[in-house]
This record gives sequence, structure tokens and C-alpha cells, in this order.
Amino acid sequence: MSDREAARELIRELLAEALAAPDGNGDGGAPAIYPPPPVAAVHRPSTWTAAPAAEPVPLRTDEDLDRFVLALLARFEDPSQREAIRTGRVRFTLAAASAPDRAGTPAGAIHVARGAVTERKVDEAARAGARLVLGPRAVLTPLAREKARAKGIAIERER
Repeated sequence: MSDREAARELIRELLAEALAAPDGNGDGGAPAIYPPPPVAAVHRPSTWTAAPAAEPVPLRTDEDLDRFVLALLARFEDPSQREAIRTGRVRFTLAAASAPDRAGTPAGAIHVARGAVTERKVDEAARAGARLVLGPRAVLTPLAREKARAKGIAIERER
């Protein structure tokens, strides 16, 4: 028998022993892992952590409070949104109040002079806790209007 064949035979014997008695008590079979790890833990690096989203809510007036409550009720109609709010994956924080800027745009407002206002701009306003002020040449897309309604973002038209 050559050295190569002897090495292969030795490896076969070691593997057979290791697979037959993984814990040393000779019960055979591979050890079972209970409970099995979730798929996300297997496919996602451990360095990825999903922080709960914090949506700033501007509550300066009674109308702001009313708008927030109505938007929250609308979000509770969607089961996934309801579960996200209940479990804390979506959180709410109070938006900081500030004074009007030099251009005269009210505090807590994002001004769009012209062009299409999309869902991305509504998301930006939601993160900033601001409302949208649209100029005469700005166009609001239907999906942006729905997202603004769902997130409680006020939309005003400039004259």
C-alpha cells in the first residue's frame, strides 16, 4: 500500500469515527441543533442591526395633534403597520420647533418651487418632521399624496 493510499485510509477511519460518535458516547448520527437558527441570522452578517425607525412628529398646535392622531388611525388599518408600531419597530419622537428661515418659509416646512414632488420628498419631510409647501409650478404625484396622508404630512400650496 502506498503512502497516499494509507493516508486516505486513515482519513476514512477518522471521518467514520467522527461521524459515528460526535459527542463521544457512541450514539451515532450528527448532533441536532434545536431550535434551528432563523434564516435571517444565517444569511445576514451579525454586524447588521436594524435600529427602530423614529419618525419626528411636529406637535405645536391642536391641529397638529389632530392630524397625527388621524394619520395614526389610518396606519393602524394596515396590519403590518399596526404590528410595527405595537412592537416598537416604528417609533415617534417630538420634532424640534424652530423659527422661520430667511426666505420666509415657515419653520418645519420644506419648500418645493417647481417640479414633481415624489414619495422620496415626502419621506424627507417625514424624517425632518416638516410639512411640504408647494410653489405654483410644483406637481404632487398621486403616490406622494397617499404617502403624505399615511404619514400625516401637511401639504400647502403657495399662492
